[in-house]
Amino acid sequence: MHRYHKLGKVAKKRHTVFRDKDGNIYHEELKGNKGFVGPSSLLYHVYPPTEVVSTKDLGALEIEEDDDKTLRMRHFHTNREKKGGSAVMDRIPFLFNDDVIMMMCYPDKNDDYHYRNAQGDEIIYVSQGSGILETAFGNMKYSQGDYLVIPRGILHRYVMNDEAHTFLIVESPSEVRTPKRYRNEYGQIIERSPYSERDFRGPDKLVTHDEKGEFKIVVKQRNRFTEVTLGHHPCDVVGWDGFYYPHAFSIHDFEPIVGRIHEPPPVHQTFAGDRFVLCSFCPRPFDFDKNAIPAPYNHSNVMSDEVIYYDSKEFMSRKGVEFGSMTLHPDGLTHGPHPGKYEGSIGMKRTDELAVMVDTHYPLKVAKTALGVEDHDYGKSWLDGDGYREALGE
Repeated sequence: MHRYHKLGKVAKKRHTVFRDKDGNIYHEELKGNKGFVGPSSLLYHVYPPTEVVSTKDLGALEIEEDDDKTLRMRHFHTNREKKGGSAVMDRIPFLFNDDVIMMMCYPDKNDDYHYRNAQGDEIIYVSQGSGILETAFGNMKYSQGDYLVIPRGILHRYVMNDEAHTFLIVESPSEVRTPKRYRNEYGQIIERSPYSERDFRGPDKLVTHDEKGEFKIVVKQRNRFTEVTLGHHPCDVVGWDGFYYPHAFSIHDFEPIVGRIHEPPPVHQTFAGDRFVLCSFCPRPFDFDKNAIPAPYNHSNVMSDEVIYYDSKEFMSRKGVEFGSMTLHPDGLTHGPHPGKYEGSIGMKRTDELAVMVDTHYPLKVAKTALGVEDHDYGKSWLDGDGYREALGE
C-alpha cells in the first residue's frame, strides 16, 4: 500500500544541503522501485550508505523439485518440521514457481546481521510470535496475525521476543500491493473494501545508530546470498519521507464480506502480485438465507493452483487438518468440501476459522524439503464411508 509517510527530520527541499549541528552534511539515498518512476522514499544517513568494507559469497539458494510430479492433492503438516534457527537463513521451501516461493520458518535466535532481499518483495505472515522489525526506516512492532510486507531492497532484522515463532513467508519478484478494485483513481482505499488505511501500520519509532565499526548485511540477489560488511551501522537514518517502506496489516483487522448467499473466495482477497493473490479467511457470520449452503461449492482450478495455510485446526469445509497444515489443490483437479461438510453446513451461523490462501496463475512445484511432513493419504480424504475414515485415521 503506497501512501505518504514521514519520520525524523528531513531537508526543507529535496536534494539540497542538509547538515547536522556540527556542520556535517547528511547523505541522501533514494530508495525506489522501478528506477526513478516507481514508488520511492528519500532517506538521510549519517554516513554514506556506499561505505562497503568487503563482500563475501555465502552460496546459492537451491530449491529442488519433488521427483514425483504426479498431479494430486497435497497436504503438509508444516508444524511438524524441525524448529529453530535464523529467521533468514533457515527458511524451509514448500511450494514454488517463477512467480512465488512459499516457505516456513521457526526461528529461535536473533540474527547478528541485517537482511536485504534485493530480488523480491516479501509477505511474512506471523502465525506465532511477537517482537520488533528493525529497519533503516524505523522500528515496527509485530504480533500474531500480522502480515509484514517488506518491499524488495529494504534492510531489516527481526528482534524476537522470547516465545515460539512461526512464519509463513511468501516471496515474489513482483510488487506486493492492495487489489486495484479496492482503490479509487487517487489511490485511496474505497468504502466496501475489507480494510482501510487506518488498519495499516508503518514504522513508528526511528532509532538512529551513529556507530562506526564493521556491521554485516546479508543480501539476496540472483538466487545467491552475499555477506556485505559496512563500515558503520546500517540503521543510521536521521529522517525520511516517501511512499516506499515496510508496513504491517493484521489479519484480525480484516473485515469479512458476507452475503445472503455464499460469497466466492475473491471477497477474501488481501494482497495481489502480478500472477498470484493472497486471501484471508477469518471468523465471520455465515450466509443468512434460509436455504443458503455456507460451505463452498465444488470448483475446478482453471489457470490457478490453490494453497491454504491453516492457522487453526478449524476450517468450515475441511476435516483432518491441524494448526500449520498446508494444502495444495492443483489446476486440473476439481476440489470442494470434504464429505459431510457441504450438507452439514446448512443452518450453521458462523465460523471461527483462520487461514491464509495463496492462489497462483501458473502451476506450483513441490520442494523436496517439504516431503518429510507430507500426508500421503490426503487425496483419499474425499472418499465417503470406510475409505474416508481410514484416510483420516479414524
